[in-house]
Amino acid sequence: MSGTSDGSRFGARRLSPRRRARCRWDRLAPAPRGRGPRPACRGPSSCGWFRGSGAMSPQGAAADDLIFYVNGRKVIEKNADPEQMLLSYLRKRLRLTGTKYGCGGGGCGACTVMISTYEPSSKKIRHYSANACLLPICCLYGAAVTTVEGVGSTETRVHPVQERLAKCHGSQCGFCSPGMVMSIYTLLRNYPEPTPEQMIAALAGNLCRCTGYRPILDACKTFCKESVCCQRKANGKCCSDQEDDLFDKEEKVSTSLFSIDEFQPLDPTQELIFPPELMRMAENQPKRTLFFHGERMTWISPVSLDELLDLKAAHPKAPLVVGNTGVGPEMKFRGVFHPVVIAPARIPDLNVVKYTEDGLTLGAACSLSVAKDVLTNAISEFPEEKTKVFCAVLKQLRTLGGEQIRNVASLGGNIISRKSTSDLNPVLAASNCVLSLASRGKKRRIPLSDIFAGVGNNTITPEEILVSVHIPHSRKGEYVCAFRQAPRRENALSITNAGMRVLFEEGTDIIKDLSIFYGGAASTTVCAKQTCSALTGRHWNEQTLDEACRLILKEIAVPGSASGEKVDYKKTLIISFFYRFFLEVLQSLKTTDPYHYPGIPVEYGSVLQDFKTKMPQSIQIYQDIEPDQSPQDPVGRPIMHQSGIKHATGEAVYIDDLPSVDGELFLAVVTSSRAHAKIVSIDTSEALKVPGVFDVISAHDVPATNEFYYSDDPEIVFARNKVICVGQIVCAVVADSDVHAKQAAAKVKIEYEVLEPVILTIEEAIKHNSFFEPKRKLEQGNVDQAFETVDNIIEGEIHIGGQEHFYMETQSVLAVPKGEDKEMDVYVSTQHPAVIQEMVAASLGVPANRIMCHVKRVGGAFGGKLLKSGLLASVAAVAAKKTGRAVRFILSRGDDMLITGGRHPFIGKYKVGFMNDGRIRAVDVNYYINGGCTPDESVLVAAVSLLKMDNAYKIPNLRCWAYACKTNLPSNTAFRGFGFPQSALVTETWITEVADKTGLSPEKIREINMYKENEQTHFKQKLDPQNLIRCWNECMEKSAYYSRKKAANEFNKQNYWKKKGIAIVPLKFPFGLGTRYLSQASALVHIYTDGSVLLTHGGIEMGQGIHTKMIQVASRELNIPMSSIHFCETSTTTVPNACASAGSAGTDVNGMAVKDACQTLLKRLQPIINKNPKGTWNEWIKEAFEQSVSLSATGYFRGYNENMDWEKGEGQPFTYFLFGAACSEVEINCLTGDHKNLRTDIVMDIGCSINPAVDIGQIEGAFVQGIGLYTMEELKYSPEGVLYTRGPDQYKIPAVCDIPEQFSVSLLSSSQNPHAIYASKGIGEAGLFLGCSVFFALRDAVTSVRNERGLKTTFVLNSPLTAEQIRASCADDFTEMMTNNESASFTPRAISV
Repeated sequence: MSGTSDGSRFGARRLSPRRRARCRWDRLAPAPRGRGPRPACRGPSSCGWFRGSGAMSPQGAAADDLIFYVNGRKVIEKNADPEQMLLSYLRKRLRLTGTKYGCGGGGCGACTVMISTYEPSSKKIRHYSANACLLPICCLYGAAVTTVEGVGSTETRVHPVQERLAKCHGSQCGFCSPGMVMSIYTLLRNYPEPTPEQMIAALAGNLCRCTGYRPILDACKTFCKESVCCQRKANGKCCSDQEDDLFDKEEKVSTSLFSIDEFQPLDPTQELIFPPELMRMAENQPKRTLFFHGERMTWISPVSLDELLDLKAAHPKAPLVVGNTGVGPEMKFRGVFHPVVIAPARIPDLNVVKYTEDGLTLGAACSLSVAKDVLTNAISEFPEEKTKVFCAVLKQLRTLGGEQIRNVASLGGNIISRKSTSDLNPVLAASNCVLSLASRGKKRRIPLSDIFAGVGNNTITPEEILVSVHIPHSRKGEYVCAFRQAPRRENALSITNAGMRVLFEEGTDIIKDLSIFYGGAASTTVCAKQTCSALTGRHWNEQTLDEACRLILKEIAVPGSASGEKVDYKKTLIISFFYRFFLEVLQSLKTTDPYHYPGIPVEYGSVLQDFKTKMPQSIQIYQDIEPDQSPQDPVGRPIMHQSGIKHATGEAVYIDDLPSVDGELFLAVVTSSRAHAKIVSIDTSEALKVPGVFDVISAHDVPATNEFYYSDDPEIVFARNKVICVGQIVCAVVADSDVHAKQAAAKVKIEYEVLEPVILTIEEAIKHNSFFEPKRKLEQGNVDQAFETVDNIIEGEIHIGGQEHFYMETQSVLAVPKGEDKEMDVYVSTQHPAVIQEMVAASLGVPANRIMCHVKRVGGAFGGKLLKSGLLASVAAVAAKKTGRAVRFILSRGDDMLITGGRHPFIGKYKVGFMNDGRIRAVDVNYYINGGCTPDESVLVAAVSLLKMDNAYKIPNLRCWAYACKTNLPSNTAFRGFGFPQSALVTETWITEVADKTGLSPEKIREINMYKENEQTHFKQKLDPQNLIRCWNECMEKSAYYSRKKAANEFNKQNYWKKKGIAIVPLKFPFGLGTRYLSQASALVHIYTDGSVLLTHGGIEMGQGIHTKMIQVASRELNIPMSSIHFCETSTTTVPNACASAGSAGTDVNGMAVKDACQTLLKRLQPIINKNPKGTWNEWIKEAFEQSVSLSATGYFRGYNENMDWEKGEGQPFTYFLFGAACSEVEINCLTGDHKNLRTDIVMDIGCSINPAVDIGQIEGAFVQGIGLYTMEELKYSPEGVLYTRGPDQYKIPAVCDIPEQFSVSLLSSSQNPHAIYASKGIGEAGLFLGCSVFFALRDAVTSVRNERGLKTTFVLNSPLTAEQIRASCADDFTEMMTNNESASFTPRAISV
């Protein structure tokens, strides 16, 4: 971002009370461990600021002191290591743990900080956000870093950004919150009253897996200057007028989850000032070269171009690093190593910004953000004719990376790296941009296009430096466009991109000069130069278009990519982009001379508009509390998450934030690189030579249990003689730092002997008859007979891909041996402390009472932290036992994704018999799930997918089988929804196909077959569907479904290349865990003599607000304010044998236990209260103590009486049902397959909500996770079973740009649930399935394309329904060219499992 225009504002010191606070924080900041406080600077001799400069050889130069500020406190680092990133420095050295590790690759924003620098020439301070995980500390010389702790804290003052994020319910698990705070805070430092567009752009680089973003954006809106009206024009009304339609007059409903009046105002004068000392340093000190020497690497930062050229001549292989967004990930993820790195960011010649006669010159070290701001300015100042190149480049800059990446990544780095995915190179090359190169004694200018078009002397030599890039003005009769298509609209590398330019002979449409460049097609940017020369001299017309497409396809060869995009999709995009360019130019010609050039047909016009991300509008409707409810009773009120403020200030402690234990070791695992093989030998000799390595741990070191037999096949801690998947843990290295442990793990050599068969896919498992037992079956009615009497039968199958949990906090364990009686404390990020205790005890061969498992909170889990956490905790515990030291084991994101497995990939094969009027009479389905290499929960997931497959429909004759396939992939496990999101998608797919066949609309088929009155499910459990029908009707009404469907049809008639689709889907979600003992729960409540209450229970806080709700329960039962009740942690020492927090049941069961404990206490207090009814709580407690009344009680809930008899195929496996419905509308771009989620309306029946803010947050978060499952998130494996998608760079979860532009959630009013606490319902999972309303809206849009084009054949859409599939289904002349093209011989590099 640009600096504030007025640098003086930050020159003034803070107001005095705040200065005191700042100094206090200064005092609180801990000194790094093992040393006294850092000495202050004692003038030139100690700091070495005034040492003579000169380009010495890196080995000869003495290392400099690194001087920078963190949160207003000076840091002088004597031994700055160039390999150390700011993130680990903040967390490990300065113990500032608010900044989180989420991915390590700049893809998730959890580690966002603000960097401030001062430019003496302009006297401006520039504040910008950056990813701490990619910033080497060596590049921070003279900079000021602000972390979330420096913004505000509960000890000093909570900043308005932190306060509003928390009070608007914008944090659930809280792990992404510090990064969100820093992105918003940095924007506000530059623009105290930002526009909604700036706000949305600032968050594009931050991911959140819990909230679905809506509440975070609500907090953001409170800072934006214009009030954001919804533009909801479907029925001609704005949302503020529309509320009347949404509410039933009789009901008392509420739509506000927070009160704006409570917020403190934003006061820009109260911020930390830029340290005056750094200003003085920048202004008064002569700039000189800096040298930093690390353990393996030297960093040199020169200050003049000549010096840089000398260095480059001396070290031709040394990379130039500005933002470290290219070299950093290569070193981190691909093991590339550079002994010398040159950092040229301080050289003025490389930062130049200069307007010339014929264009604009930008220094190679300018950040992409600076380039973006400069171009934006230029576009507003120059006539339109001259800025076409600028506009095209700017368009690509807007979506390139997130704000944090653009702020540090350099223009020159983007060009020189020549990455195929670079969005800038094609457009810069096509626009005739010129590079200025320099080497010792030599300067030259070459067109960028020469590098990619293979012209003349075009290679850049190793000693040459890119100094600047010249971007020319466009000319009269010249048109320039840039295009891209990526797996996600923002913050994602493109699949294919393009830059195109045409220049016409003056006053004609005859091509004088044409250039076309593509990225993503080959290993670097490529030029279609033969095509361009063949078309020169032609008129810009249909013949030219046909010829161009044919020539381009012939000329541009597209090899298969490791990431597995189909070649056909890339080729289709390549010609679709040219067609789009063709249309753009025709339209522009029309504006210059409408008489000669008719332009393009009206119905083609909309495709020239790209989808933009707008600030979403949302409304949440819930039932108000009864007027007679006591004001102190918090149940039913939208209360902020208990840890909300701590999440936002970074004070909430997660496992890796726990302070280091004296002598602790770090563990890194060595995983199998083969899917099925015998281990011949393990050679650890090289690993043990790495400095700081302590030991290598393997199966031989496990004192007792290494294989856990929960069924016939074991769950395995360390592989013993063979490996059964890629990513299986073979051994582990413990060392004095995580860096040393990882370096050593990479040096362990394992020799394998491949075993047959290697089974990866469901089809291979079926072929080899490889299944986990038992297979499950349910049947009702007479299926075979019914098939004989129906009018029609359809058969089909659908594939549903897996899903990675992508919890923001990766799997984390800290095992601390106590030193006596074999006791051990295990701190772990898990949903199930009791199973951790059990597995660790079994592995170590000690009784469970020696293992204390502690969980304060979990940074997201979604089912992924159950059994897997137990195996990982055992790895850490075995290492701690063997070494006698504490062991910290934090999985990197890549290892977490590789090792842990996720949602089961699924194939549903169905045969459905139905009548012409739409009644479905018979269904026969088989479900196959890919269980991976060990059983985990797979058989149970398969069973649940059968029990819940009917969704909302009564099917009189039904037969269904479920098979859990045993394959050589990492074992798949529980994931929110547990089998239901897959089997119900299969059901909705055949419902939609029946609609296609009968000619009725899908919603009619849904209504005809929906449960109507009190009936039985297919496993003979009673069901009252009254609320299902209410949800459906209310959703129909609130979404104005029919009028919008009509409007969508009208839109589709008028637009050829863009189509809208709309769909409405019902939901019946049975609640229950199938057996009584799985839902038992206990609680422990202590009252202390000062009247304060300590509460604990067996539930785990992972973002779903369980502790907040339990405190609400205790507050109501004891009739005391929530502020008197504290929850400390969940631990096996206070609540034994607790069940997992899973299956939406946490609040239901633990709430009952807490209520039981509180009632026990109240019963004991009752005689005292009766004697002194006017007394206060504190008086009663004091009296009780003096009367020796016990003030501690346990509470217990036996669990729900649930059972299932699989022999008979009947039972009561569930206690109650949740109902809902969702209507979603989308718009697709038929040329690229891209889509936009326009609007979603959800109605949910969740009984009486204990906390509407938390519950609505759960619904929205699950829904957005569902959008991810059904439309975006794609796991890709190599044919050898290696996972390709190992981080946010390759695996795209929904971001801010993916949520619906209008998003409304209503809770069904006056719904009761007699089975659960306070008539509530467990809400965690149900909403995820509703994400498929987007899937079916997309299908609706695709159907309208196919109908218009006369394609009557049935078509299959698999999940996730990505842009690639949408594009292929929108068949047209361009996809037709693919079928005639010879790419069929190509072998894919990625397989579908």
